Amino acid sequence: MIQRIQSLYLLLAAGAGAATLSFDLWNAKLSNGTAIAVNASSNYLLFVLYVIIILLALFCVFLFKKRKLQFRLTIFNILFAIAALGYTYYTVKETGNKFAASGTPVASGSFQFPAFLPVLVIILLFMAARGIYKDEKLIKSLDRLR
Repeated sequence: MIQRIQSLYLLLAAGAGAATLSFDLWNAKLSNGTAIAVNASSNYLLFVLYVIIILLALFCVFLFKKRKLQFRLTIFNILFAIAALGYTYYTVKETGNKFAASGTPVASGSFQFPAFLPVLVIILLFMAARGIYKDEKLIKSLDRLR
C-alpha cells in the first residue's frame, strides 16, 4: 500500500489539502487600516470542497487492490480540486469587490505563500493518477504473458 509511489502522492495531496484549510490564502489591508483575510475555513463551500478532496484522497490510498476504481476516483478528485482552486480565486476577487463597493477600497492585497497549495494538490493528484495508470498497464501486460 505505502510502498507504491501513487499512495505517497495521494497522502501528500491530502496533507496539502489539510494545510490549505489552516492557512490564509490572501490578505489585504483596507484604506481605513483594517486587515481582511481569505482562507478555506472562512467560506463554507470551500471548506466542504477541501474536506471532500482530503477524504477522497485518503480513501483512494486504501483502494490499492481496485486500481480501476482508484484511478476513476483520483480523476474525479482532480476535478474537485480544479473546482476548489477556481472557487478560491473567485472568492478572493469577490471579497475585494465587496469592500470596494461598500466604499472602503482595498489599499493593498496580496496572495500569501500557502496560496500555491491548491495548485500543489492538483499536481500531486495528477501524478498519483499517472502512477495508478502505469500500474494498471503493467498488470495488463503481465496478464498477456501468462
